[in-house]
Amino acid sequence: MNIFSTVFTELAGYKSVREAIDKNISPVSVTGLSHIHRAHLIHALSGDKINLVITGSEAEAKKLCDDINAMSGLESAVLFPSKEYVFTPVDSTNHEYEHMRISALSRAVSGKCSVICASIEAVMQPTIPVGVLIASGIELQQGQEVDLTQLAVTLSKCGYQRCEKVEGASQFSIRGSILDIFPVQSDKPVRIELWGDEIDSISEFETDSQRRTDPLEKIGISPASEVLYDNAELAEKIEALCKKVRGKRMELVREHLGADVHRLQSGEILAHGMKYYPLVYGEPTTVFDYIDGTVLFSDYSDVMDNASGVTTRHNEDVKILMEDGQLCKGLDGYIIELPQIQNIAEKHVCLYMSSFVQGGERIDYRRLVSFEAMQTAPWSGEMKQLVEDLTDFRNRGYRMILAAGSEKTLSIIQQDLNDDGIPCDIAGEGVELHKGRVVLMSGSFAGGFEYPENKTVLITQGRSMDSARKKRRKKKNKAEEIRSLADITEGDLVVHSGHGIGRFIGIRKLELEGVTKDYITIQYAGTDKLYIPVTQLDMVSKYIGPRDDSGVKLNKLSSNEWQKTRNNVKHAVKDMAHELIALYAKREKSVGFAFYPDDEIQRDFEERFPYVETDDQLQSISEIKADMERARPMERLLCGDVGFGKTEVALRAAMKCVLAGKQCAILAPTTVLAWQHYQTALRRFEHFPVKVELLSRYRSPKQQEEIIKKLKQGRIDILIGTHKIIQKSVVFKDLGLAIIDEEQRFGVAHKEKFKESFTGVDVLMLSATPIPRTLNMAMSGIRDMSVLEEPPQDRYPVQTYVIEYNIGTLVQAIVRELRRGGQVYYIHNRVETIQACATKLQQLLPEARIAYAHGQMSEDQMSDIWEQLVEHEIDILICTTIIETGVDVPNVNTLIIEDSDRFGLSQLYQLRGRVGRSNRRGYAYFTYQRDKVLTEVATKRLNAMREFTQFGSGFRIALRDLEIRGAGSILGGRQHGHMEAVGYDMYLKLLSEAIAEEKGEIPEKIPECLVDIQIDAHIPETYISSLNQRIDMYRKIMLVNEDNDKTDLIDELIDRYGEPPKSVLGLIEVSLLRNKAAHLGITEISQKNGAMYFYTEYLGPEQIAALSQAYKGKITFNGMGKSYVSVKISPKVKPFDMMKDTVEIVYQNRAKENKNTDSQ
Repeated sequence: MNIFSTVFTELAGYKSVREAIDKNISPVSVTGLSHIHRAHLIHALSGDKINLVITGSEAEAKKLCDDINAMSGLESAVLFPSKEYVFTPVDSTNHEYEHMRISALSRAVSGKCSVICASIEAVMQPTIPVGVLIASGIELQQGQEVDLTQLAVTLSKCGYQRCEKVEGASQFSIRGSILDIFPVQSDKPVRIELWGDEIDSISEFETDSQRRTDPLEKIGISPASEVLYDNAELAEKIEALCKKVRGKRMELVREHLGADVHRLQSGEILAHGMKYYPLVYGEPTTVFDYIDGTVLFSDYSDVMDNASGVTTRHNEDVKILMEDGQLCKGLDGYIIELPQIQNIAEKHVCLYMSSFVQGGERIDYRRLVSFEAMQTAPWSGEMKQLVEDLTDFRNRGYRMILAAGSEKTLSIIQQDLNDDGIPCDIAGEGVELHKGRVVLMSGSFAGGFEYPENKTVLITQGRSMDSARKKRRKKKNKAEEIRSLADITEGDLVVHSGHGIGRFIGIRKLELEGVTKDYITIQYAGTDKLYIPVTQLDMVSKYIGPRDDSGVKLNKLSSNEWQKTRNNVKHAVKDMAHELIALYAKREKSVGFAFYPDDEIQRDFEERFPYVETDDQLQSISEIKADMERARPMERLLCGDVGFGKTEVALRAAMKCVLAGKQCAILAPTTVLAWQHYQTALRRFEHFPVKVELLSRYRSPKQQEEIIKKLKQGRIDILIGTHKIIQKSVVFKDLGLAIIDEEQRFGVAHKEKFKESFTGVDVLMLSATPIPRTLNMAMSGIRDMSVLEEPPQDRYPVQTYVIEYNIGTLVQAIVRELRRGGQVYYIHNRVETIQACATKLQQLLPEARIAYAHGQMSEDQMSDIWEQLVEHEIDILICTTIIETGVDVPNVNTLIIEDSDRFGLSQLYQLRGRVGRSNRRGYAYFTYQRDKVLTEVATKRLNAMREFTQFGSGFRIALRDLEIRGAGSILGGRQHGHMEAVGYDMYLKLLSEAIAEEKGEIPEKIPECLVDIQIDAHIPETYISSLNQRIDMYRKIMLVNEDNDKTDLIDELIDRYGEPPKSVLGLIEVSLLRNKAAHLGITEISQKNGAMYFYTEYLGPEQIAALSQAYKGKITFNGMGKSYVSVKISPKVKPFDMMKDTVEIVYQNRAKENKNTDSQ
């Protein structure tokens, strides 16, 4: 038995509760328990039956869940969250919460958990009937026979979506005999490979690399939706309901229902399937149907308050929907009200847990149980205090449990405690509690407990050190990752390095002399078309320009305009490179200050961070510190999504700087943001002797003078402010580090000015959407870049809807947010009409306090509005996109955007990052005008938004946007036109070459060799059907340089698509050979008139001799014009083998020459 159960079962109160359950005495009031004790009681009660715990809020349910699991050491408790109801047709929403619900129920059905924790709202929402869940679950195991087509149909019925590449839960894809699926209850997707109709292997795989990891014996697939229906049957039921509808809104209702019938008949999956729950299932099923044990209410008064809130909210929503004709009689009963829940619960033994006896519940308790239990404060990590506390408990004869963070530190703490004379064991099998001894375990709880009755105490570290985090694999070099993100689709503009800008039409198979090969087809100006063998794919890149594609001029084939353009750009780039290099060379040479390694105080400061650091944060912090400890000045860019903890990373660097006796400056683009940083810094540095000051318009001129004076004397350690900091009058005594926040908002001129002010000083820039210029720097290796991609722990995903503009839906959304005490951002991006918009909303919502803000206001007006918003004096802020870089207001959790199709992606992304910043759920509504025809780019954007409502990540979005919107005017006016002329990739390439040249490095010209011979070398569509994935594979094949690469690639192919056909292997061989030949100086190999031509500038005497020896009488050497060697092809020899042999001979003999030169 587990030590926690043992402790609790000894208490008299527990015995009384246990007896009540065994003898079916109910309801029971249990008092004297605060949060951690409730978790302890639930843990002790859990056995082979499944219990249900009902709390007021979701956050509390989650906390209980975590603590119970920490005690049992297993995943014995699952969270059953509430989900969002969608009753009107939306284009897309994310189903994350619904998936969590199903996953919890699947575990209950299969007996993999013993407790379900749910908020009252989640319990009030009907769910999938037990029979349906079991019947629609799919079990697959090795050796089983399956019919893939049938399986695909079944999966679609269960709510799974078919796609090309599986990236998120509830998706599946089929390629040949391989099925990839991401079951909603798993953490990782699964790849199933068939041999004939039999399952050959099942294994998990990684979404990023699409490569398999661990093999599995069998896999269970739960349905992906709580409402499962057959389209035809549901359509019939809706039509039947249509006929019954009466009343004054009859027409409206029929119209809406009819539209859904059409959707169903055309085979769509309804995003608002929940609306038809009553038709599909009839009687509602609740989570109670899944349990057979006890029901525990945690703080019943809290449960009652929340339940009545949910009910009134829901009833109002339904009333509005009834008026709009979206719902009608027969489509109701979407929540089960509290009295009814109460009735269902009474079939089980009910325990009502609370901290002290309350009278407001009006429940006839048949037994009252009270516990004597105390809570202990979490341990901060301070050894001295811990030893004092433990010694005290030891003298009082207590048994002690200490939960201390991670596995690594246990033995260290054990050693320390033993040295201080406190005997201590590390928890494990058979370790028991003894008087005066400590049991050490890893993990953490929300709080500690102390039971005087059996003299036992738990001391725990705060929840910040959560060890159960999912470990992420280390990503490859960030800048590299970005370059390869060019997925080309038909109709895109591409740049061919030799021929210029054309339009990609697709891949054609051309058959020449009985051999099939793939050719990329590019259309140029007029009717010119260019066919390039796929083996030269690497000469083509996607054209990414600063504007939409429409204005770009295609080049003519075989005219010299492209060469001219390229040369102009080359010169321009050269000048720019020259300036940049001069600047950076100065930095490289300037000697900064090498900071000292971390000390105790620094560690203490870091320990006090109340959250768990993400892996990326730790990685970035260590990169920054390493840079600071070097003598040359740091210049690092830290990109991270809005709210991913950039500030914390920056403050740690600031602390390091202050500890070395230097000053630190933090620059923010706006007064309000500076103020916010100031508040954060004050909070973080309060226990340390660090003097933080703010220099901005919030300080009177007199205060400003005072601050400047102190700064000069060195009496201020950290100065936070707007660009006032770089005025001439502001002089630092000894500046060590400058941190620039939201760097994308400062213009180039400003940044150059910082650099002048800060030469020899370490600079750290923070940015949420890395703008391309900085990306380029990072890519060209001139500046270093750290990236935070992992969201912090308790951030809820933002529930995102893409819908057409409908004022009713929006008002409903606003009302819902205001009811839960939140605030709303409403984005209306036209200054002229913003006031009218405010008036319109004020009429619809007379109670709400509405303000508006836009960029044409003075900074004073803006600051006042931000302050009112932060102080919650405003409910709804109607504004232009000015908030995308605004202030963090955790209480704003709903965002509405008008005409979202007009925004750039990175903007939409930034905006969405403004909500959901606390532990409450955030909502974002992206709306567009209905009858408006969206432009192609806008559709692309909304699609991207839609994709990333499900899976998103900001960094990639910013990149997508770079592709859609192009790199903008980042490079200053002069460069902008040049970039447009050759496209972003080409521009980058030229820029990095120019920079390398300026640095005096000889740019390594990668030798290229064109191969055009007769061999089956292509990827058949039957093998990889998706064009994008095919192109991507061609790309990978082109990079094969040596045998290791070849085996790796073949492994990947087998893994993702099954056994590769001959033509693909042929392609890989050609590529390997081509790269080998290129390094030998052979520039082209072609086959014509029955001979093979090898074009090469230089052959050594040994090589010539060896070749003549091998191909007596068949070989011709030609040194005139374009020099080449031609070899006649014998009828019996395959062209490819011959090419291979020739290259091999050249290679072997080259080695000799090199050996000779080496030995001299």
